[in-house]
Amino acid sequence: MGKDSKARKTNGKLLIFNPTGEYYFSKGLKAYHKRDLYKARKYLQRAIQLEPDESMIVCQLAVVHSEMGEYQQANRLLHRIIEELDADMVECHYFLANNYAHLGFFKDAYHHANLYLELDEDGEFADDTIDLLELLTMEAEELDEEPYEQDDLITKQEHARELLESGHFPKAVEILNSVIDEYPEYWSAYNNLALAYFYLGEIQKAADILDKVFEENPGNLHALCNKLVFAFYERDYKEVKALKEVLKKINPLSIEHQFKLGATFALIGEYDAAFLWLRRLQKKGFDGDGAFYYWLSYAAYFTGREKIAKSAWEKSVELNPEKEGFEPWNDEKTIHNGLENHPSSILKKLDSDYIEERLFALFLTAMSDEKEEILSSREINQNRRFSHLEREYLSCIRKGNGWKAMPVHDTAALLYESYHPIGTVEAGLFLMWFTVFVEISNSNQSIKNHKAWAAAIETVWIKLRGGKASQKQIADKYGMATSTLAKYIKLVNSLLSD
Repeated sequence: MGKDSKARKTNGKLLIFNPTGEYYFSKGLKAYHKRDLYKARKYLQRAIQLEPDESMIVCQLAVVHSEMGEYQQANRLLHRIIEELDADMVECHYFLANNYAHLGFFKDAYHHANLYLELDEDGEFADDTIDLLELLTMEAEELDEEPYEQDDLITKQEHARELLESGHFPKAVEILNSVIDEYPEYWSAYNNLALAYFYLGEIQKAADILDKVFEENPGNLHALCNKLVFAFYERDYKEVKALKEVLKKINPLSIEHQFKLGATFALIGEYDAAFLWLRRLQKKGFDGDGAFYYWLSYAAYFTGREKIAKSAWEKSVELNPEKEGFEPWNDEKTIHNGLENHPSSILKKLDSDYIEERLFALFLTAMSDEKEEILSSREINQNRRFSHLEREYLSCIRKGNGWKAMPVHDTAALLYESYHPIGTVEAGLFLMWFTVFVEISNSNQSIKNHKAWAAAIETVWIKLRGGKASQKQIADKYGMATSTLAKYIKLVNSLLSD
């Protein structure tokens, strides 16, 4: 851990106290031993903000999450320790085994329990691990083998869903394609893959996936809901009306389907129908994730039930702190401000595994009214993923020098003139440009005609979304010959297909 907290005198008068991660870690431990888990979680989260790579702090927060029943959050932290911070902290495998057992993922629990004993057979938790393995063995005898075989699949699917919710679409596509390769009839993965492609702007791919689901699994409710969402974003109001009427006649029995129906109605603004399903689930004792409380809050607020809305929102932010600022009573602000003025969304993208998403986050930072706040963040200043290009781009953002040396920004800025504020759908346009830019950089090509690249990206994006815009219209918009635009469209298509 870092050095002890220090107090220093300035000019002999002012006493300044700079608490470190260790200070908050100590306070978190005290709260934990007093069984005040909420306060312990708060202090430990603050400690991690100050010392994000300290494995002891991360592990203690995971333990607190586990004791609060927040097993998924705990497991994400434990996997981060093993995979990134300290592979020798083998007790994490014991904690993972317990958490997976609580979640019903017995195969994963069995794997981590055995791994713990293999790595530390005389360890502190060895006896407890042996007891856990006996229980898991008894469970296996009572159940068929199939649930065990599906554990890995469920874990991957859950990870992909979280990536979708946080806007990490390329990574979600990668995971979902791997799931489909392994389980070609797992329709839930197809539905989520369709959503990922849709939000990336690849409308035809998304539609083709849904068609496959309808063909091989007719009446799939998730696919119907996704088709409604796509029609809503595409402003195909005739299709929206037809699909709404179909879905309002459906009365699903499964909790998963009831939740999907309620969330879909909330997303398209059918708040009465949304509240009916989501509130019914809550009254039955359904303890959903952050997304459930998010949509319940919206449905309640826009049907005049403010008390329920505020209560649900508190739970939503508790489960997903990055949603703070997206309250339904701030909906107009959210719609008009766009992603560029929501720091929590930008900070998430800065932590992406993909350079195109990080470049997008840097562009959003450059265009944001909250630029100074983002530039002072840990995600910017301690980001080990940044390439030389990203560090150069960040330097330009700090200087605000007109971006003359940054063609990646110039082209995006041209697109921004027509597509701002940036919503979830528009994000696909910019991600397309940054993906193309990365391919250009990797092939050591130079970028001289920013207008031609912007025009080509816009044309390809509109076409992928099934929209109508002639090459002549866009060429005239950017002040160039149609032959020039056609040349650059070929380049974009070639780079996207690599």
